[in-house]
Amino acid sequence: MRVGVARLLVVAACGVWVAGCESTQQLADTTGTIATGGETGVLATGSDVLGEDPKDDLSLGKRHYKEQNYGLAEKHFRKAVEAQPKAAEAWVGLAASYDRLRRFDLADRAYEQAIVLLGPTPEILNNQGFSFMLRGDYKTARKKLLAAKAKDPDSAFIQNNLDLLAEVSGERKGIKSP
Repeated sequence: MRVGVARLLVVAACGVWVAGCESTQQLADTTGTIATGGETGVLATGSDVLGEDPKDDLSLGKRHYKEQNYGLAEKHFRKAVEAQPKAAEAWVGLAASYDRLRRFDLADRAYEQAIVLLGPTPEILNNQGFSFMLRGDYKTARKKLLAAKAKDPDSAFIQNNLDLLAEVSGERKGIKSP
């Protein structure tokens, strides 16, 4: 049991960073509300563009998250959503930061805000599935990940999380989508 949890945390540390980066890009590519500018995703809201300035809160949140400074990432993502409540990418970053800080109650609220803005995208469902996996709620994690897979059956990130879930929950054959 301890080995499984330790393995989950090690894989999670690597996987969330990679999945988070890809989710941001996928979010930008699939929603139409977020346009990307190079490596940094941005949300256009009139003349203000989050993520364009490397010192704005969205960019700082991403940088700190990537560096695994989750407390600082949370601070900057929170400032970003306070300044621009319709910045979906900042809500997702805030939720992921709360997950890493094990503040799942706040993560759930942030994911719900992102869903209000974008709907239940495969990326958000994938992140929610991973969140429930971190909590040890494998049944809900599976439900969220399968919902994500149904919306985006070719996503390697979703499949990786399904495979990870199968490993940490004791299933050795893997999880097949319905």
